[in-house]
Amino acid sequence: MTTAPDAERQRTFSWSDPAAIADAGAGLSGIEFFAAIQAGKIEPPPLMRTLDMNGASFGEGTATFRLTPQEFHYNTLGTVHGGVFATLLDSACGCAVHSMLPVGVFYTSLDLSVKFLRPVTVTTGPISAEGNVVHLGRRTALAEARITDEAGKVYVTATSSCLIMRPDPA
Repeated sequence: MTTAPDAERQRTFSWSDPAAIADAGAGLSGIEFFAAIQAGKIEPPPLMRTLDMNGASFGEGTATFRLTPQEFHYNTLGTVHGGVFATLLDSACGCAVHSMLPVGVFYTSLDLSVKFLRPVTVTTGPISAEGNVVHLGRRTALAEARITDEAGKVYVTATSSCLIMRPDPA
């Protein structure tokens, strides 16, 4: 579909209550939580709808998010904004770590180091951000991720450190 240059572009989307999503996952391990999302038993987080991610898959120590670049992802240069990539990569790294955590143990990202290798536009076609856990310790984890196109060409890479938060022993 081609849009006339002077045509107004607009987008509408909806999302589920993020508190309900978090509550639904409270008694689940990370991998159980993601299995419930994949099975449609728990709604995906609002961010997936915001960025129009069109798929996610999870395994123990891995997470993949898919997105088809659209104009609303663009920066002023006419390419997908680096923040979209950072969000995809942070999600892939963080969820890969989360997939390995037991019930009641959580994480938060400490840092994200992103390397942009080449631009992405709507003509690139679908891209995937795949994250993998490199190390899972008691207090920290390290994950890496990369964004590739359907042919496997790498566009962006990242590493992330996560803080593991365990309940206080009472």
